[in-house]
Amino acid sequence: MELIDFLKQTQTEIKEELIGRQADSSQALPFEDELFTEVVTSHMVEIGMTFDSTVMCHYQAKVGNANVKISGYAISEELDQLDLYISLYNDVDDITHLPDSETKKAVEHCYRFLTMTADGKLAGKVAENTEIYTFVKTIEAVFSDLDQIRIYVLTDCKVKSKQFQSREHAGKTIKLEVIDIERLYNHIQSGKPRDELVVNFTQAWGESLPCVWVPGQFEEYDYAMTVIPGEALRYLYDKYGQRILEANVRSFLSQTGKVNKGIRDTLRNEPDKFMAFNNGIVIVADEVSLERDSEGTPGISWLKGMQIVNGGQTTASMFFTKKKYPDTNLSMVRVPAKIIVLKKSNPVQEENLISDIARYANSQNAIRQSDLAANTPFHISIEKLALSTFCPDGTSRWFYERAAGSYRVMLEREGKTKAGIDALKKAIPTKRKITKTDLAKFMCSWLKKPDVASLGGQKSFAAFMDIVAPSDGTNPFDPQPSDYKAIIAQAIIFKETVRLTRPMFEAFKANVNTYTVACLAYHYADEINLNEIWNNQSISSGLEKMLKEYAINIDVLLKASAGGKMISEWAKKPACWEYIKKHASKVELPPNTREF
Repeated sequence: MELIDFLKQTQTEIKEELIGRQADSSQALPFEDELFTEVVTSHMVEIGMTFDSTVMCHYQAKVGNANVKISGYAISEELDQLDLYISLYNDVDDITHLPDSETKKAVEHCYRFLTMTADGKLAGKVAENTEIYTFVKTIEAVFSDLDQIRIYVLTDCKVKSKQFQSREHAGKTIKLEVIDIERLYNHIQSGKPRDELVVNFTQAWGESLPCVWVPGQFEEYDYAMTVIPGEALRYLYDKYGQRILEANVRSFLSQTGKVNKGIRDTLRNEPDKFMAFNNGIVIVADEVSLERDSEGTPGISWLKGMQIVNGGQTTASMFFTKKKYPDTNLSMVRVPAKIIVLKKSNPVQEENLISDIARYANSQNAIRQSDLAANTPFHISIEKLALSTFCPDGTSRWFYERAAGSYRVMLEREGKTKAGIDALKKAIPTKRKITKTDLAKFMCSWLKKPDVASLGGQKSFAAFMDIVAPSDGTNPFDPQPSDYKAIIAQAIIFKETVRLTRPMFEAFKANVNTYTVACLAYHYADEINLNEIWNNQSISSGLEKMLKEYAINIDVLLKASAGGKMISEWAKKPACWEYIKKHASKVELPPNTREF
């Protein structure tokens, strides 16, 4: 796929998503630039460039003489890393160059939002009943503890300068980057043009890197095996930052994940065992300089065009662990490294080789938790039931997207023509498509676990899997046709809750929705006729009224119990659910429960 094809595919994805949401009354109707932010950050999450907690949060204002703007954000679970996004969406259908002046202006607007917020100058300018207000107060509270701050400009155009000089504010370094359509394409293709970096090991550490050098064996590259000091990797990340990782498909995210936490703990507690435990890194370079020591052993004195294509997490962990825990002794740390020195060849072939190296070297980490679980019996059963169970009208049905992208594949494979695809969309509209993470959210809410549903994305899915397929050896949930219909009824209740609350609240609707459904189930799960909801493919007016009353009460309780904390974070805590259960008013059930 070429860049122009990727651009058109992205624009089509945005427009199809907009059409789908227009057809689905339970979906909010964003502008195209908001959908662009959503689509691009979703890609960034998939390739590991940002956190799986991205929030769309469009805000634009003039404060004094300063223009401030933000399109979204992501903050790490430990509140120590922050990404801010600002979008420049032009809806172009051809490769279009955007002047650097435009991206610089966007960076400035987002940078002002951040710095004014950190300095306490913005909270008083924002309405208190909005999500942006709580986010502003959160930044005020955690800014001094942030270890990493990044501002990303997102655009569907192509720009020349994809990185700007980092800035300092109140002792914090703020990295400024651009994700244009070309850079996003390159990351997704797992390849990236390399900066002309020259890393001189002899000058920086007083000695070359001893290596096993294997020249002339392969047509496209030479090959070396070496060991790099941990302090050297820390230095490289400190000096070059993300530039040295540009060919890597993932940026450093957090030390709370299993892999990165393991790296951190080994560095702190058993640095001498790091080389034994770590898989090592993979480096590509354009040129190498070799020298021999007094005993004739070859060593690498410098590398030109050096890029770390696998091992970005290891490299960044050296920097962040030492920064957070200064007593960490990296002098004992050694990291095995495979170095591939490219021979001068066709530039296209060279970049294709780099793309393949990056893709295959990183393949072991590319699969997310929900992807790993796709082939478990539970999800296979749900998919089979979705394929074989028609709605009461006998023609339409729901679609369970067990494998990411399978809905689109189904349309193209079975529809074949535009008319065929349109007919399929009518029988199986996007409003009846459920992903694995959707299913986790719907079922956890009905199972009275809104704190789990609020975790979002992969974390809530992992907890959900432990419910339906316990790891303790107890029998997994084996859904039958009646179970499937009940699950779809739960999905209908959740989707209708989203539709009803959309015009009711300014902020934190996602948390209100899951807690509303959980409260309904907490009080009336045994009395609500899920089979009747399946038969009608809708909820009654009586249930609509109940959901609205619950939602109003839940909104008040979430704000009252948060105690100034960010509601989206507070909602993830079991203590939040305990508070809501204790204080939520029980809405009166309509006399005729058959209405349901």
